[in-house]
Amino acid sequence: MEIIDLTENYKQLYFICLEDWSEEIKEAGNHKEIWYNNMKNKDLGVKLALDDNGEVGGMIQFIPIEHSIVEGNDLYFVNCIWVHGYKKGRGNFQKKGMGKALLQAAERDVKMKGAKGLVAWGIPLPFWMKASWFKKQGYTKVDKQGIIGPVLLWKPFTENVLPPKWIKEKKKPGTISGKVTVSAFLNGWCPAQNLVFERAKRAASEFGDKVVFQKNNTFDRSVFLEWGISDALFIDNKQVRTGPPPSYEIIKKLIAKRVKKL
Repeated sequence: MEIIDLTENYKQLYFICLEDWSEEIKEAGNHKEIWYNNMKNKDLGVKLALDDNGEVGGMIQFIPIEHSIVEGNDLYFVNCIWVHGYKKGRGNFQKKGMGKALLQAAERDVKMKGAKGLVAWGIPLPFWMKASWFKKQGYTKVDKQGIIGPVLLWKPFTENVLPPKWIKEKKKPGTISGKVTVSAFLNGWCPAQNLVFERAKRAASEFGDKVVFQKNNTFDRSVFLEWGISDALFIDNKQVRTGPPPSYEIIKKLIAKRVKKL
């Protein structure tokens, strides 16, 4: 196994989170590429894991905490770590130590930059970005969102550093009289959420002037701080579950239900 920094040869693969086999991922548009170009000069770190045959099987991306969705100082934040686990496409690379190697490489990298710790987020359910996995890597929980919501974890490198905390939701989208409002929050770095955004935008356009589509670009930090919401989809003021991404048909059906009530 080899851990490398992102190179020009692998950028397009990175932009679609290693899922070059997926037709669905094409719906996500070029938002991640735009986010990358915005962040590459703000000390974004991207590393890839290659197996012994030179195949890319995993990736990690991390940024200074002041550009993230949490509060803290002198820390870096892991947006995501992903080891390809599907049998289709490039195959299943999980359970081979790639995730651990990627995380350790990121830790070494940010230590050299003078960071006092690395922060990550995880979910308590046994899916992607498992909080329990980070705990096994020496990370401890410092904050959480709700009972089953995401958990904030960190590994401090020194004693003289304060723990990070979630930036809380500050407001929700409102409604417009006589219209259905579809509000989509777009952070750019996650193709799954970019996919939701594009599907919602396309579905909203099917209803003409009965539906107002509102885009909130939260990779603009001032927009994120205004809302305290990084990525989400609301139909009127009701939030739609977006993990895993709902299909275009489901989003269109949810909008149609609201339109009928006008």
